[in-house]
Amino acid sequence: MVCQNRRVSSGVRVTVIGTGYVGLSIALLLAPRNRVAALDIDADRIRGLRAGRSPIADPEVTAALDRNDLEVEFTVDPAAALTDAEYVVIATPTDYDDTTNSFNTGTVDDSIRLIRRLNPESTIVIKSTIPVGYTDARRREHDFDRIYFSPEFLREGHALHDNLHPSRIIVGGHSEQARGFAELLRRAAARDDVPVLLTESTEAEAIKLFANTYLAMRVAFFNELDTFAATHGLDTRQIIEGVGLDPRIGLHHNNPSFGYGGYCLPKDTKQLLASYGDIPQMLVQAIVDSNHTRMDFIADQILARRPGRVGIHRLIMKAGSDNFRESSVLAVMERLRAAGVDLMIYEPSLTAAEFDGVPVITDLDTFLEQADLIVTNRVTAELAPVMDKVYSRDVYGLD
Repeated sequence: MVCQNRRVSSGVRVTVIGTGYVGLSIALLLAPRNRVAALDIDADRIRGLRAGRSPIADPEVTAALDRNDLEVEFTVDPAAALTDAEYVVIATPTDYDDTTNSFNTGTVDDSIRLIRRLNPESTIVIKSTIPVGYTDARRREHDFDRIYFSPEFLREGHALHDNLHPSRIIVGGHSEQARGFAELLRRAAARDDVPVLLTESTEAEAIKLFANTYLAMRVAFFNELDTFAATHGLDTRQIIEGVGLDPRIGLHHNNPSFGYGGYCLPKDTKQLLASYGDIPQMLVQAIVDSNHTRMDFIADQILARRPGRVGIHRLIMKAGSDNFRESSVLAVMERLRAAGVDLMIYEPSLTAAEFDGVPVITDLDTFLEQADLIVTNRVTAELAPVMDKVYSRDVYGLD
């Protein structure tokens, strides 16, 4: 249970707007050394957090909420949360809008206006992913220099762990306040040797998009390697290991999948592509296109088997996560449905009888028995008894 009444004598007052993967993990990261308020518009979520219930699947978040020595004030009251905050961290969602070819930054815009009205002297740090140039534009709009961007590099299901053990800390600013926020993150980390990089905010925005696009490129590369191997009847694993033993390439982030998905990679690659505008490029476009091509290939391979009833085993993108936003499995499902395939789903995180019109089977044994072909992005031990009817491109059994 998080203690709501304990006061700590050290640290600064930090308010985090948004209690999703990013916001909640940042709030819990900073709470041991600072006075933290976490603000959200979802009253049910706040009630659950006050009772010590995590709204996300993350074992370290759950463990942190069970502690009684953290001061986090979970609230839906903006005035109470913002009035005396020295730093306000914005961690609200910015989905990609295909009609405008840009992130929808409405929640960030609203948050900045709210902060400027209730606490105009506070320093604003944006953790939400935003387009390149957004921070500078908002500084001009509000005639206020203390708006910074600090990218996050978190895995779903491991958000607090990755905040405690960051690969790097990046803050888009060189001022005393920017350095102060970087120091807050550095002191909160569980490791002593975290690289800290202070840049301009526009460069920090670009770092976020290029980093995720590179990861997407690596996923796309090994997926296309697997497409080639599957088409020619070759052993994908042998080829990957022979390639990856080159130390310049490495044996990591190389397991074939149905395509890159999740909340970040699809939208960040699209945003980077849109940011290029008239600037010459081919690779970023190819990365985006490659993902669609891979999903088409996976669907075609399944259809070639002329399956009867196809069971979709899990919708989530990663082990330990409860999130299937932009999951590549969903995209494959859409293609199979368009071809008239009879589908059913096994996904323990779903409670409804149907998902998007597809029946949900809650009993694993029933699911395994009724499916003529089982499609899964990642093979798990529970599928061992029926591997003869499992379709997957998983080589290593890892995310």
